[in-house]
Amino acid sequence: MDMTMCLKSLLLAIQQHRDCMSTQTTAKLQKQVEELSGLKCDQLLSSGKMLPSECVSGLVEVAGNPNSSPVLVGTIVALLAQLAHDEDSREMLHSSYNLTSTLASVIHQHSATPGEPLVLQCLQVLQKLTYNTRVFHSTNYIHELIAFLMTNIQSHNDDITMPCLGLMANLCRYNHSIQGHIKSLDNVKAFYRTLVNFLAHNSLTVVVFTLSILAGLTLNDKVGEKLFDAKNIHQTFQLVFNIIVNGDGTLTRKYSVDLLVDLLKSPKIADYLTRYEHFSACVSQVMGLLHGKEPDSAAKVLELLLAVCSVSGLRALLCGVVFQPAGPRLRAGLGRRPGAGRDGGPKPEQPGLSLLRWLSGPLESAESCSLKALQLLSELLEEALAGDSVSPCVLSFVEMLLPALLELLKGLRLAQGDAQLRRHCLRITHVTHLLILLCGEDQTRALVSRQVGAQLCLSQVESLLACCQDNSPLTSQPHGSDGDHVQVFAEAVLKTLDLMSKLRGQVKDMETSFYRMLQDQRMVSPFSVALTSHHRDTVQTGLALLVEATPLPDFPSLILGESIAANNAYRQRELELSVKRVAVEEVPPTRSFTLSDSSNSSSKSVNSLIEKIQNGFELQEPGEDVRVSEIIDVYEQKLSALAAKESRLQDLLEAKALALSQADRLIAQNRQQKAQAEAEARQLGSLLKEAARRREQLQAELGSQVQEVERSRADTQELLQHNGRLQQDSLEHQALKGAYNTLLSRFSEAEQQLKDLHTSQASLTKQTDALRRSHEALRLQHEKTVSVLEERESKVKSLQSDLQQRGDDITALREQLKAGEVQAKEKERERRELEETVDMLRKELNKTEQARKDANIRASSLELQKDQVAVKLKQKEDELNKHSAMIAMIHSLSSGKTKNDVNLSL
Repeated sequence: MDMTMCLKSLLLAIQQHRDCMSTQTTAKLQKQVEELSGLKCDQLLSSGKMLPSECVSGLVEVAGNPNSSPVLVGTIVALLAQLAHDEDSREMLHSSYNLTSTLASVIHQHSATPGEPLVLQCLQVLQKLTYNTRVFHSTNYIHELIAFLMTNIQSHNDDITMPCLGLMANLCRYNHSIQGHIKSLDNVKAFYRTLVNFLAHNSLTVVVFTLSILAGLTLNDKVGEKLFDAKNIHQTFQLVFNIIVNGDGTLTRKYSVDLLVDLLKSPKIADYLTRYEHFSACVSQVMGLLHGKEPDSAAKVLELLLAVCSVSGLRALLCGVVFQPAGPRLRAGLGRRPGAGRDGGPKPEQPGLSLLRWLSGPLESAESCSLKALQLLSELLEEALAGDSVSPCVLSFVEMLLPALLELLKGLRLAQGDAQLRRHCLRITHVTHLLILLCGEDQTRALVSRQVGAQLCLSQVESLLACCQDNSPLTSQPHGSDGDHVQVFAEAVLKTLDLMSKLRGQVKDMETSFYRMLQDQRMVSPFSVALTSHHRDTVQTGLALLVEATPLPDFPSLILGESIAANNAYRQRELELSVKRVAVEEVPPTRSFTLSDSSNSSSKSVNSLIEKIQNGFELQEPGEDVRVSEIIDVYEQKLSALAAKESRLQDLLEAKALALSQADRLIAQNRQQKAQAEAEARQLGSLLKEAARRREQLQAELGSQVQEVERSRADTQELLQHNGRLQQDSLEHQALKGAYNTLLSRFSEAEQQLKDLHTSQASLTKQTDALRRSHEALRLQHEKTVSVLEERESKVKSLQSDLQQRGDDITALREQLKAGEVQAKEKERERRELEETVDMLRKELNKTEQARKDANIRASSLELQKDQVAVKLKQKEDELNKHSAMIAMIHSLSSGKTKNDVNLSL
């Protein structure tokens, strides 16, 4: 039967069962579900059509109805489990169709009979849905589901314990609200005791589930400090690594890796792992799992290695494991369990070769493995190249890595689908990032420059720009998210140009190609997307390249500005319409899939709405006009979005008009440059004629010089032959001389050895006599020693009793020592305070000493000035005495009196 006809029949059966729930409608619906299960419906949810979404929503509604038949519900759950084959489908079933709460309600309805197959089936599907998915605390029936899980985990029924433990591990991971709810329950202590008892279970899967739950609930509590303390953590590491290597299957290995990743997020446990002595051996065995062909196991191993790289102390150790040469591995206590999987003991091989195989894998089957392998190599090579010198092992690995990386840059074809192009561009981004990282060191940059050519980078940028043209903002909505094709293509283009910028000085024609691509008008779209991106690295790369591009004469700066303004205007309009979009999406859960699918930025949504209007109405009853109104609302919403897109098209057309005007200016510049080139060509022609004339003159001179060289060559040949004969004679003479010296030295050595042997014979005879005498003396001494030993044994026993007493005394002294240490710490604190006080006083003393020195300097200068003043004063006194004598003489002459009668006072 055709898939469309089968879906229409299923939708009709769902509506009939909803209107009249009878045995006949139930049997008909079950038959339709079984027929759909027999068809290949892997891409049913990802098709984006309305009819499959209606059918899945109806099936979820029927499964959640308490009056539905358990057999019918089991068939529906089996079909939904078949649809949840990949991560995107599981996310859609969880978020858009609210399947998690529906299955929780089914389990709650049959909680009285937990061993029923329907309950086990729902638990298994829930475990698949909730893996790496956050379940909100407010989801319907979550509290009842948690109570059911805790009750059955403590029931010791092995058939239901394992799925309950797995589901509880999913709910407790990264979910603080559910963790807080479980911790607030009254029976949480009994639950903890049950989990601790499960750690001794004989099933490794049960042990891993239990450790995951305990890590989620108690890692930062007192219980977790006891479980994961320094005494137990090394045993936990050994157990987890052992489970990863020798686990029961992919599921156990997946949860073991998640557990170790969660533990590494604790700084204390990460520090414990850096001191784990068997870490290198354990990582070597874990990397042995990469030799297999299972993408799921390889993806989890790579996820674990990436988490290990996030710990700075472990990344260097991991580099030593990955880049070590091939050789036998150490076991280090990770012995194989009886009956363990075959993939636990791979053949010895360099771990880096396994990474090379996975990063070169096809994108269709192992996209996550390829990208994770590239990320891991980027982390490890960044660590390996951070030192002062690069080890030979790393250089040899880089030589093997480069051909594989260059092979990944090929194969981009525009005929591929959008999803395949997007995956390929993501890988190109990671590959170019790794090559840019290798260009940061001189030795590895030389290796890259020898293998990366300008033509390869140029063709890569041309192909990516063609992808940007086909997925330009004129036909796609630039949401700026990781899932947008334009964003991915722009990042790949900019990374490739950044690589060309790093190699432009080492690779021929790379600089010319780099500047030519920067001036290409098609670069406007990648620059516009990068500069308006919310990714910090993308913006920084775009700005760095923009700094190189803006000084260029033909760079379209105006067009870039118009494109950025158009993108910002479009985002503003999207923000204004977001209120209406949110209002449309807030429809009851049973119909939310229609509106969530209709919000996709593609004209296929409008076509699916038209198909729904044309084909879907045939299956509806006349009274169901509510769905028609919803479809009309969605259609009006799309029309408003198209109107916004039309206005944005107008803005971009204006930008194109501006680009045309700039193109005219470029044509004029090209004509001017062409005229200059013709003038330069004529000048080069005249220079070429002059060079030809000069060449003929040089050729004539060269002929004469060649004849002289021939004559010199003949003379040199004769001299070489004569020299060869002399060298042969000299070698024969040296050989004979060496043989004579050898025989002479051997003869002298033989004579000396004969004399030494005679001397040693005489000394050995004397030693034999001395040893005989000493033997008798030692026998007597032995008898004395035996008696002394018996006395010493009695003394040792008494000393042991004294030693026991001394041990007790030492214990008391240790207690006193602890008290003394406390006092010493107090004294140390006081000493530090006193030192600080002394430092302050020293600073003040230094200031005072400096002031004293300044005062002494001023005093000495004052003393000098005083001496100078005293000298001047004495001179003045002498002059004054002379003047006084003259005055007295004049006075005596004038008054007629004698000199003795003069009374002169100063």
